[in-house]
Amino acid sequence: MKYIFVTGGVVSSLGKGLAAASIGTLLEHRGLKVLMQKFDPYLNVDPGTMSPYQHGEVYVLDDGAETDLDLGHYERFTSGVLSRMNNLTSGQVFDAVIKKERRGDYLGKTVQFIPHVTDEIKARLHKVTDDNPEVDVLITEIGGTVGDMEGLLFLEALRQFALEVGKENVCFIHVTLLPFIKAAGEVKTKPTQQSVAKLREIGIQPDIIICRTEADLDEDNRRKIAMFCNVERKNVVAFRDVAHTIYECPLDLRRDKIDRLVVDKIGLGHTPSPALEDWETFVQKIIKPRNRATIAVVGKYIELQDAYKSIYESLIHAGAHHDTKIEIVRVEAEAIEDRGASEAIGAVHGILVPGGFGDRGIEGKIQAARYARENKIPYFGICLGMQIATIEFARNVCDLENANSTEFDKNTVHPVICLQEEQKGVDTMGATMRLGSCESILFAGTKASDLYGGADRIHERHRHRYEFNSDYQDRLQKAGLVISSVSAGEGLVEIIEVPEHPFYVASQFHPEFQSKPNRPHPLFSGFVKAALERAHKDLEA
Repeated sequence: MKYIFVTGGVVSSLGKGLAAASIGTLLEHRGLKVLMQKFDPYLNVDPGTMSPYQHGEVYVLDDGAETDLDLGHYERFTSGVLSRMNNLTSGQVFDAVIKKERRGDYLGKTVQFIPHVTDEIKARLHKVTDDNPEVDVLITEIGGTVGDMEGLLFLEALRQFALEVGKENVCFIHVTLLPFIKAAGEVKTKPTQQSVAKLREIGIQPDIIICRTEADLDEDNRRKIAMFCNVERKNVVAFRDVAHTIYECPLDLRRDKIDRLVVDKIGLGHTPSPALEDWETFVQKIIKPRNRATIAVVGKYIELQDAYKSIYESLIHAGAHHDTKIEIVRVEAEAIEDRGASEAIGAVHGILVPGGFGDRGIEGKIQAARYARENKIPYFGICLGMQIATIEFARNVCDLENANSTEFDKNTVHPVICLQEEQKGVDTMGATMRLGSCESILFAGTKASDLYGGADRIHERHRHRYEFNSDYQDRLQKAGLVISSVSAGEGLVEIIEVPEHPFYVASQFHPEFQSKPNRPHPLFSGFVKAALERAHKDLEA
């Protein structure tokens, strides 16, 4: 196996994850088998207990691992299906070391950062290598910024690992900032020089430098960076701001032939140039769509772009599939409580209520669901959005006054949503929800079954503690609610629908975690199609 390690310097949020994912895209289009992973230096065991304000969305994998949102980029930009082995944090590393020490695995030795902690980090690389013999290239992104204290042990481990597997099998890529100083009218290379100097102090010489820049990279600055950072001029690559979509990033990096630089470094130069026609076609559908549709996303973290990252990307995928530009209207749920759904949401072609936790803005989301149902606006509920749709239907169709979820009202007379049986008595927060891929049964003759192409069984990823209360199942069904899918094992409600509505579908699972650029998720595709049909009707009117 060959290894690519992607580090970052100067500042965070440079697009290190997108750079790594884009390189993965290019290598896959050269015919290589690629696997990606993220090393995060923070002490949390995983991001599962973090607020979205800290780290954006929590991305859930098939095996139930709660991971960094960059793993979402990895799965969308490449074909690899990731597992908990593909996200390592300092919390996991130190937890493993302490457990070994307590068991006596170190045979009485003094346990130290080097070699014991660095060995634990290297052990993850070796395990992923051994578990994936069919993979040609393992790309590992290291979170944080070079110079951060918490990242030093990871970088030291990588330095050691490169020596052990042979430097000819390893490519170090450093992503750094190339700022334009407006007052001086110049691009400055000094931050890049200082960042690379810091990396070299640790003992790592980058093979390729990716310069994150608003403008292009002229030859004078390319030569200067090459000289001061001890790399070949051709190995200084520009990573420019893209005009329309993040899916342009692989095409932008291809301009400087980064894939050729990488394969030459790790001895895979015999592979053919990437065939990117399918990717280019997808990008063009985003840039120059024939249609437009407006979709309101109603949430409580709506001001944060990364809080619903996979939702937004899934809408883009489905939009491209239908040759449609999705114009997203971000609606704060509490604004609906203050102003009413009609005024706060306005004229849209679809309404989506995503997942979430806590009672802030809940009544606003319930109003949004009612507004969509009564006005025949396509509605798509995901996780909490499905529970919201259930509560709204129970209150306003079944006349179950004050129906609610026990998450928001423990003493509600009508707990149409309640805590899962196995969650009762659980008093720890981390990794204790229903997590990961579960099999569900689809019922024939339903909209969901049609959307999935007539499939009778599906596998989707979950992340929740509360469920549809089966005690109310008959009552809601008699009032017209359709249950179109249940879990294969326990019979838990997975998808609900409202018939005689253009599109009113809600799922307990998170379909956004399985959408791909050229393979949109069927539920998102159906929702966008319904929104587009409403947009066409509005134009005709």
